[in-house]
Amino acid sequence: MFKTILKSIKSLFIFAINTILSFLILVVLYVVLAFLFTLIPSNVDSLQPKEGIAIYIKSNGVHTDLILPMENKFYNWHERISFEDFAPDTTAYTWAAFGWGNKEFYLNTPRWEDLKVSTAINALFPGPTVMHVTLYGDPIIESSLTKKIILTDEQYLILCDYVTNSFKKNNENNFILINCCHYSTLNDNFYEGEGDYHLFNTCNNWTNSALKKSGVKTALWAPFDKCIFYHF
Repeated sequence: MFKTILKSIKSLFIFAINTILSFLILVVLYVVLAFLFTLIPSNVDSLQPKEGIAIYIKSNGVHTDLILPMENKFYNWHERISFEDFAPDTTAYTWAAFGWGNKEFYLNTPRWEDLKVSTAINALFPGPTVMHVTLYGDPIIESSLTKKIILTDEQYLILCDYVTNSFKKNNENNFILINCCHYSTLNDNFYEGEGDYHLFNTCNNWTNSALKKSGVKTALWAPFDKCIFYHF
């Protein structure tokens, strides 16, 4: 009886060790792949024009947003987003930041200290998404976490179409507001998003894909913000 118990404990111990080792190997492999695909750029021959439309990439150290002009002669976000849903006097805001991500993570984790293990684990697997829209005024200051990119007119229109198509729409072709949650320090709103978030399709990969589709030189695959910022 005692030998049977010891044998069972030994088997459980070996199983636990193998599980932990397998997990660590997968983590290392994921990071290595992210590093390699960062070094392999897409649109390798693309160069930023000296003149054009300025946009910005902004990171909070983990997650990236695309910051676009609220309106210009090519695209007017007032026609797609009801700014009455935001704080009063939106005329003070001239930029709109767009971020895409896991619905549960976005809505239930306003601060990093609110992050639950279950939320983090669920984000590894395919799940519903949201678009996060934040309003900013002038000026947008460049820093290590905020980079300016100059786009041609054609690139900018492609980028705006990509962002627009990331919103889920109702029968009237309007964005679907999630009227429940905000970040306390931002003038922001959440909307239902298109696509699934998972380990290989992260918020940063959405930003990177937007740039890649627009013809901008960026990482081939970018699960982390630093993968994108490496090229700017």
